[in-house]
Amino acid sequence: MSEEQQRSENEYREQRIVNLRKLEELGFKPYGQAFERTRLSEVRAGFEEDKRVRAAGRLMTVRRMGKASFATISDGTASFQIFIKKDLLSEQQFEGFKYLDLGDFIGVEGRLFTTRMGEPTLEVHAWHFLGKAILQPPEKFHGLQDVEERYRKRYLDLMMNPESRDRFNKRSAILAEIRNFLHARGFVEVETPMMQPQAGGAAAKPFFTHHNALDSEMVMRIAPELYLKRLIVGGFDKIFELGKDFRNEGIDRTHNPEFTVLEVYEAYGDRTSMKAIIEGLLPHLCEKVLGRLTVEYGEAKEVLDFTPPYREIAYKDAVKEVMGDDWFDLTAQQARAKAEAQGVDVDPVWNHLLITHEVYGKLVEKTLRQPTFVTRIPRQFVPLAKACADDPELVDVFEFVVAGKELCPGYTEQNDPVAQRKAFADQAGDDPEKIDEDFITALEHGMPPTGGLGMGIDRLVMMLTGTEVIRDVILFPQMKQAAKPRG
Repeated sequence: MSEEQQRSENEYREQRIVNLRKLEELGFKPYGQAFERTRLSEVRAGFEEDKRVRAAGRLMTVRRMGKASFATISDGTASFQIFIKKDLLSEQQFEGFKYLDLGDFIGVEGRLFTTRMGEPTLEVHAWHFLGKAILQPPEKFHGLQDVEERYRKRYLDLMMNPESRDRFNKRSAILAEIRNFLHARGFVEVETPMMQPQAGGAAAKPFFTHHNALDSEMVMRIAPELYLKRLIVGGFDKIFELGKDFRNEGIDRTHNPEFTVLEVYEAYGDRTSMKAIIEGLLPHLCEKVLGRLTVEYGEAKEVLDFTPPYREIAYKDAVKEVMGDDWFDLTAQQARAKAEAQGVDVDPVWNHLLITHEVYGKLVEKTLRQPTFVTRIPRQFVPLAKACADDPELVDVFEFVVAGKELCPGYTEQNDPVAQRKAFADQAGDDPEKIDEDFITALEHGMPPTGGLGMGIDRLVMMLTGTEVIRDVILFPQMKQAAKPRG
C-alpha cells in the first residue's frame, strides 16, 4: 500500500470513529445483540406486497436524498433494497441513519413494497445498530484488483464478490452430495489419523512434527490409504474418507500443500467397480449442484460434458494418438529426439519408458479434454497397485483425466503381502525403515479383493465451477507471509 493510500485509509478510519461517537451520543449502542431475522434470500423468494418482515445485513450502498434514502443491505445469501423516510422513523432513528457508514451491520423491520422502477424494497419502520465497521470496505470495482490481497484477506473477497461466495457455496454443496451419494450406496464414512509415525500410501515429501506427549517424531499424512486398507482387513466392506492431506512440495495453479481428498474403498471390488462409482458420482454432482451435465471450463469457456459413459483408452494407445503408431518401435535415442523436437526436455540417461512417461505428462495428457479413463499403465509408475491379469508389466488401474488434468486414480488394490513388501522395498530403496511393517502384517491376516480410488476435491471443485486456479476454490490457500509494516 502506498503512503497516499495509507493516509487516505487513515482519514476514512478517523471519520468513521467520529460517526461512531455521534451515534453513541444519540443513544445507539454500536455492537448490538442477537437479532431474529429472515434471511434476505427468503425475503426475496417469498416477497409479498405489504408483508411485514425483519431482516439484517451489511450496509453496501446508500443514496441519501434529504428526507429519504435508498440503501442496500446484504447478508451473504442475497442483497435487498431498503427505504428510509423521515416520516416513518423517530427523530433519533432518522438522524442516526445519517451517521451510518458502508460496511456497518444493521437490523431492519418494516413492510415490503415495490418501487415505481419495479424493485422489491423494504420500507423501514425501525432499524437496529448491530455492528460498526471501522475500516471501509473495498470499492466494488477497484478495491480488489490485487489478486494476492483477495487470497490473504478472503473476507474482503467474499464481502465484495458474489461469484466468490457462490463458488464456495457450491464447494459445500459438492461435499454434501458426495456424502449423500456414497451413503445411499452403503458406504460408511470413517476417519483416520492426520499425524502418522511414517508417511505411506504415496510417494511425496511430508511435513514433520513432534508429538510431545509421546516424545515421537511424526509426519502429517500424505495419504490415508494404508489406514483405510487396514479397515478393509478388519471387516469393513464399503468405506470412504473426506479429509486433508499434506505434501511439502510445490505451489502452482493446480497444487496446494494442504488439500482435501476423497478416498473410497470397496471390498470384493476392483478397478471396474471404481469406474462405476465415478460414472455415477460425477453426473450426480452435476445434476444436484449445477442442474446440468455440462460445465463451461476456464477463460475459454470450454464445454465439458459429464454425461456417462466416459471414454476408456489404454496408456500406450493414448501415447500413440499423439506421438504416432510407431512410437513404441523407436529406440530410446529416436524417442528422445522426437520428444525434444516437440519441446519436451528429456534427460540423456533416460530409457524409452521414462521418456514415454515424460511425453505423456507434457504432451499426451493435455489432449484428453473430455472425461477419460486411461488404463493399463506401466507398473513402474504405480508400484503399489495390482498387476493386470494378462500382463505383469502393466497395472490394473485407471487415471481419470478431465480438461487435460488427472482428477482421480482408481485401482485394483494389491492384497498379496509378498508382492506388497517387494513394492515397498523397491520404493524405499536404501532406507528399509520406510517400509510399513504393520501394514504388511495386516495384509498377512488377509484382505479380500478390493477396489479403491482417490479424488482431489479441490480439483473437482475447480472442474465443476469452471475455475483454473486452485487458490480460487480454497478459502485460505497457503501463501508466503506478508511483510510486516514498519513501525
